[in-house]
Amino acid sequence: MNTSTSTSPARLITLGSHGPTKVSVLGLGCMGMSGMYGATDDAQSTSTIHAALDAGINLLDTGDFYGVGHNEALIGRALKGRREQAVLSVKFGAMRAPGGGWTGIDGRPAAVKNFLAYSLQRLGVDHIDIYRLARLDPNVPIEDTIGAMADMVKAGYIRHIGLSEVGVHTIERAHAVHPISDLQIEYSLISRGPEAAIFPTLKKLGIGLTAYGVLSRGLLSGSRPTSGQDFRAHLPRFSAGNLAANEQLVAALQQVAVGLQSTASQVAVAWVLTRARELGVSTVALVGSRTLKQLSESLNAVSLNLGAAEMARIDAAVPSDAAMGTRYDASQMAHLDSEK
Repeated sequence: MNTSTSTSPARLITLGSHGPTKVSVLGLGCMGMSGMYGATDDAQSTSTIHAALDAGINLLDTGDFYGVGHNEALIGRALKGRREQAVLSVKFGAMRAPGGGWTGIDGRPAAVKNFLAYSLQRLGVDHIDIYRLARLDPNVPIEDTIGAMADMVKAGYIRHIGLSEVGVHTIERAHAVHPISDLQIEYSLISRGPEAAIFPTLKKLGIGLTAYGVLSRGLLSGSRPTSGQDFRAHLPRFSAGNLAANEQLVAALQQVAVGLQSTASQVAVAWVLTRARELGVSTVALVGSRTLKQLSESLNAVSLNLGAAEMARIDAAVPSDAAMGTRYDASQMAHLDSEK
């Protein structure tokens, strides 16, 4: 085992060849602070954001649809007087209904500017560092969406353009219109699909990676849905039959973690950073910490330096494609451009 490291949460990278410089290798995913995993506490969330910034984590990831604007407003309040410490990564385009339902994706040029105007207001900022369409709009050519975003770059409202959950063809088409900073996509020990074709494309084009779901919605850390309000209760990997099989993988990972004097979640985060580096893609791993305790554990993950022997042991414990169940339900999987 090698636990020495030159890495810290404050270690800064350039996110791809065209993205922001001085971005921390760990980013804070803020979705869970707005109800997706059940009840939340704004004061606790704010304390967690401040602690992350104090520790050198500067990328904050959100979406204008998280909590129907609640998440952006929360971050806006937390960043008062501290805007210069944060790299804001914002997703847009997912439309919500008053009852909380989802009604589709809107990537029309006029919608881009409308979504952006509201995000700037809720966040209380004059620009967004990385702006990205949450999912591909099948009714709007990606060139039109990216073109409108490029106009907003020229106007100073956006610094960099990112993508989210899209495949190789879309990445190439978007990048031909305007340089893309990074692709946000789910990537973890049990979600390795992007390695086959997407990662080589990112490397070729100099596009970075913002990896979310590095703990597979808490599955790899032992977290489980607590109620029907927790959206994970509806994900295939947490369904009764699949969960029992997946917990065997988690148990095997925990055994490896004990040998590394670490925890399963720390090993999972360190694996993502190490594997992406091996594949030649500059990467930020998003950790969805909602409490100071969770944040502290995630911070320690970057102190774990995994060598070839450790990576081999992890891969033996959790083989590629060993997980039972897809990462989203069938209807959502069918709409993911990244899965086509």
